[in-house]
Amino acid sequence: MVNQHPLPTQIILHAKSRKLEIEFDQVTRFDLPFEFLRVYSPSAEVRGHGPGQEVLQVGKREVVVESIEPVGQYAIKLKFSDGHDTGLFSWSYLFWLGSQYSRLWQDYLDRLQQQGASRDSTQTSFQSVTVQSSSSCNSKF
Repeated sequence: MVNQHPLPTQIILHAKSRKLEIEFDQVTRFDLPFEFLRVYSPSAEVRGHGPGQEVLQVGKREVVVESIEPVGQYAIKLKFSDGHDTGLFSWSYLFWLGSQYSRLWQDYLDRLQQQGASRDSTQTSFQSVTVQSSSSCNSKF
């Protein structure tokens, strides 16, 4: 099987700017924001199990990558601060994400707007609702 995309020569996690820098064959470099990587995770939780089953990821603006784990010589596994750690980011998928970043990011923002959803986390409001109405929420959660 012939590799259709270059192989990464460098991967750097920039915690402060919340970006993953990936360089392919010392020619092409992408800076991929953590939020972008999280909302386009190749996991079944995000992509579903088939066409039309994708799940819009909301409230991921502040997510961070806590760790990167190599998977063989073909992918990495990212662990995110929201607990998400499934889905393998293959080299070809990372290259595709980087090369399509502008289009994919705008598509994500458009889908959020269409759904009336937000990039901001609502975790605080859920916690306050749970505290305010704990008897009714406990049975559901």
